[in-house]
Amino acid sequence: MTHDLLTTLRPLLTAEALAEAHAGTEPGDLEQAVWLRLLERLDSDGPPHDPERWLRRAVRSEARRCRRTTRRERPYETEPADERDRIPEQLALASAHRRALRDAVRRLPGRCPSLLEALMAPEDLTYREIAGELGISQGSLGPERSRCLGCLRRMLTPEVAARRARG
Repeated sequence: MTHDLLTTLRPLLTAEALAEAHAGTEPGDLEQAVWLRLLERLDSDGPPHDPERWLRRAVRSEARRCRRTTRRERPYETEPADERDRIPEQLALASAHRRALRDAVRRLPGRCPSLLEALMAPEDLTYREIAGELGISQGSLGPERSRCLGCLRRMLTPEVAARRARG
């Protein structure tokens, strides 16, 4: 019964999601959200009385939610403040911090230096690209990254603590 319902609703959901998708909203995201809603409903209340009507309403509701979310989102500032506004001392300190970080990364064991260098690359590589470049599985990148960052943190803690004024 459930499989038949899902099979029957698939083309309608695809068409409705495509029709409701607007700038900033992907049809696939709408489809996924509605499938999740339907599966949650099947677990708790059973199938809807009028599945086609329920699906159309669910797609419109998800599309509205996505539009509201998109309107409220603000871009995350990834770039530092405009460097023209920074004084030379700040620029020199920032440069020294970047050099110290890169030096510490190069001192890490194993393949940590190449992994972290790839993660810090200005090209902003994806996990898939990094995995291909390093010849390791994409699924192992997250745990490997965590291990490398832990090593880096342990390495830098004594250096940072030694430089900080106490008292």
